[in-house]
Amino acid sequence: MQAAPVRHVRANPIPSVTGALRAMESLLLSGGQRTARRNAWAAVLEDRRRAKDRVEAQHVLEAAATRTSQAT
Repeated sequence: MQAAPVRHVRANPIPSVTGALRAMESLLLSGGQRTARRNAWAAVLEDRRRAKDRVEAQHVLEAAATRTSQAT
């Protein structure tokens, strides 16, 4: 019977780019600035989501209007 191969697991995984950027951010910015930046980014993402929803709703309304005008 053969022993299972030994796998080496790192105790400290290599940090992700996001983790490294957050670490740099925490060193360079005060807590209030970090919070403001994150809030601003969250607002940008929310605006993008709303814009996408508006475009989708416009397509649905245009498709419904086209079907209605063709049915008459």
